[in-house]
Amino acid sequence: MSQPRALPSSGLDPLLSTLALARVPGLGPRAWLRLHEAFGEPAAVLTTSRTNLRAIGLPRPIVEGILAPNWPAAKADAAWLHGGSARHLLTLGAPGYPPLLGEIPDPPPLLFVCGARAMLDRPQIAIVGSRHANAAGCELAYELARALTAAGWTVTSGLALGIDAAAHRGALDAGGTTHAVIATGPDRVYPARHRALREAIIASDNGTVLGENPPGVGPRAGLFPRRNRLVSGLSHGVVVIQAGRQSGALITARCAAEQGREVFAVPGSIHDPLARGCHSLLREGAKLVESVHDILEELPTAHDIRYAEATPGGDNNTIPSPPPSATIEDPRQVHVLNALGYDPVAMDTILKRTGLTLDQVSAILLAMELKGMVTAVPGGRYQRRGPEV
Repeated sequence: MSQPRALPSSGLDPLLSTLALARVPGLGPRAWLRLHEAFGEPAAVLTTSRTNLRAIGLPRPIVEGILAPNWPAAKADAAWLHGGSARHLLTLGAPGYPPLLGEIPDPPPLLFVCGARAMLDRPQIAIVGSRHANAAGCELAYELARALTAAGWTVTSGLALGIDAAAHRGALDAGGTTHAVIATGPDRVYPARHRALREAIIASDNGTVLGENPPGVGPRAGLFPRRNRLVSGLSHGVVVIQAGRQSGALITARCAAEQGREVFAVPGSIHDPLARGCHSLLREGAKLVESVHDILEELPTAHDIRYAEATPGGDNNTIPSPPPSATIEDPRQVHVLNALGYDPVAMDTILKRTGLTLDQVSAILLAMELKGMVTAVPGGRYQRRGPEV
């Protein structure tokens, strides 16, 4: 039997007790709730007997972990929390804990937060999708985040590559609020290339980086699906942009449905593997998204939000689109645009469909790309942007 480690000199300090209980291996949200209902605060849990712990049906490893708290780790966690004014610990049921998150079946007992914790009370919409999203998908996530920000919403995502990062950047660039929900400890940066993005969110004074795992916890595969329930739990709805059949974004969407949140999906080409997850969600009843209005009209709190003033020369409540076809004066551009269709098209296919030379098509595509009418996508292909000509 393992022996209890020596108590810290401060005794059963409430913060240290909370952090020590959080360090018990295998102790999840439901077991934490049972302990709270049976014994009250963490300090009382840590001082109760083995008999009492076994009486509420806890597995032996959890019981032994409670009886032998890891005080050194708890002190290290406390030191991290005290290491900066933007570091916070939110406890389930206490002031400051996001009320919407507290309603899910398995809310995290603790949230480690970096940034402006007061912003967690603001209405949130999650935007998620593939880490391998193409340029068009990332552009859409960016612009949709800007539009939702203009409508007064906070954009929440998972700080992952692809769609997540684009959504965070869109909200930041619009001067709005964004929350990044992480699967690691709050002192880790994953993926490493998002260090600057993470710091920008914290430094903005409008957003947070938050998660349920204590400092020192690195990325592990099993932590990411659990993180996804927090992304949806914080939000009134989840928007999925570009997700394959096995995408983690589908886990977030299904968590949202189970939590009673709205689920939205952006359709794509039937030939695009990244659209198949979204199409699956649509078949299951997700709301199809063609513009930001499709999201706003489904949200019960949308009528209570004070919309931001539109910027001069644009409507902040719609996803920006390229110029309508009436402004296209060059018939060769119309010819090439019609040849593109709505799927990414290789240069050889464009040449075949138009009958033009390589030099002619290259010049036309360059001019159209500068106007925002088409975009280059991986594989040397081109795809139209905006409404039908």
